[in-house]
Amino acid sequence: MGTILEFPSQQAQGLAFLDRQIRQLLLAKGADHDLVEFAATELTRIYSRISESEQYSIGIQLPPGLDEHDRNALQIEINAGLETIRSENHGLMVELVAQLVLTKVQLFELSRR
Repeated sequence: MGTILEFPSQQAQGLAFLDRQIRQLLLAKGADHDLVEFAATELTRIYSRISESEQYSIGIQLPPGLDEHDRNALQIEINAGLETIRSENHGLMVELVAQLVLTKVQLFELSRR
């Protein structure tokens, strides 16, 4: 069986979802076109940078006598640990991105007065 490729990528799907959500939210709150565009652009830009930084990888020198079963088990444990760290950090990063975008939107609004 071949490898299944997703189009668009999960990251692109996630960014499109965020873009739609922030636009809908701001429009529902009565924001004008310029504010909506600013907020969506900032959210996409910042979240893209965050997503790129979450691509963790490490290199480990394994002892020479380790058999294949133990190597595979160790690789599974390491990958699970990295995913736990990524997941925990992701939640925090999303919260910080939301706060940053909100602050930038508020500054944008103040600068137009």
